[in-house]
Amino acid sequence: MEANGAVKTTGPLKGVRVLDWTMWQFGPVSTSMMGDMGAEVIKIEALDGDAGRGLMRASRSGTGLPGDRNAYFETTNRNKKGIAVNLKTQQGRDIIYKLVGSADVFVQNFRQGVAERLGVGYDTLHEINPLLVYGSASGYGPNGPDSALPSFDGCGQARGGLMISATPVGTKVPSRVSGGVSDQIGAIMLCQGVLAALVARHTQGIGQKVDTSHLSANMWLQGLGISMAMMMGVDMGAYERDNPRNALANLYMCKDERWIQLMHLQPDRYWESFMTVMGLEDLISDPRFETMDSRMNHGRELVEALDAAFLTKTFDEWDKIFRSGYDFIYAKVQGITELVDDPQVISNDYITNFDHPTIGPVQMCNHPNIYSETPSGIFREAPELGQHTEEILIDELDYSWDDINDLRDAGVIL
Repeated sequence: MEANGAVKTTGPLKGVRVLDWTMWQFGPVSTSMMGDMGAEVIKIEALDGDAGRGLMRASRSGTGLPGDRNAYFETTNRNKKGIAVNLKTQQGRDIIYKLVGSADVFVQNFRQGVAERLGVGYDTLHEINPLLVYGSASGYGPNGPDSALPSFDGCGQARGGLMISATPVGTKVPSRVSGGVSDQIGAIMLCQGVLAALVARHTQGIGQKVDTSHLSANMWLQGLGISMAMMMGVDMGAYERDNPRNALANLYMCKDERWIQLMHLQPDRYWESFMTVMGLEDLISDPRFETMDSRMNHGRELVEALDAAFLTKTFDEWDKIFRSGYDFIYAKVQGITELVDDPQVISNDYITNFDHPTIGPVQMCNHPNIYSETPSGIFREAPELGQHTEEILIDELDYSWDDINDLRDAGVIL
């Protein structure tokens, strides 16, 4: 495992400067991912800070940490420096304009028109730096009648179809997936868009604006189902465990009440061996289950038989049997808190250790990609409000201490 500081000098985005004027989760996570990859990310906040700093609860969990730190903010803003600037003043905007001159990327996720009113819209910053990649995150895209509407995670899940897709058949109340997944996939797609634009800048010599929305990202997350539905005119629909299309790609509960997910997308290939291992040899030649189509037509009966069989052994017992010379495709259904003990998670450093200067040793979800020559990682905690303002103004923008005092007295910086 690489040390926390390794990515600072070896990440694949080493040498890229990102200006991050974002808040909450969608925007901040996209730039945090760039920081994971070694980019120098400077988080720009108003003098009262990112609203995410004050989030008291995430779902049913509190966010408080020692030293008045916030788990939500720490997670979404790691690997960044931080400055606090009043963009409602010309002096504050001038600071940003100077940073833009040497920046590669600028990212914002404010409502439509806010960036333009404060003088940091794409057209303005493009004039200062024509090669700038400008990332913009929104709820519903830059065009259309709802382009100016605000949006948060649940809105993205709702309008993008994810909420209905996650709702079991027969359930009247739509299900919302926890953990801000709509924001998270939006952030991933925005990061991907910015990286593509950086490649275009390198190969074609152009800067440009990249727009990503909750709506587009959640649709792309379900892109297979949406595209197939458009081509075939049939909605794939939610999974129905008790009457599945393919009983060998289904959920079953074991004796210890642990669930197992089977994923045999070529069920005929596994039919005889799997039925034999499950002790259901009598079903192999049963006319109801001879073909994929017949098994689908008799899905309930097959699930009932498999339910009864799985309840005879614990998951660990089935796991040991399945690993004994078979090539079955399955996984244990795990909760988030179990992942820290998963041997695959440990072996690949998917949850990594970070020595936080205030909180102490902590574990965090690591960057999802492994780079053989330019490792990513967590090397810097989320910044305190305005933590690096003086450092950046003096060391990088040639402001003097007298300038700092004047800016502070004028309410431009903290």
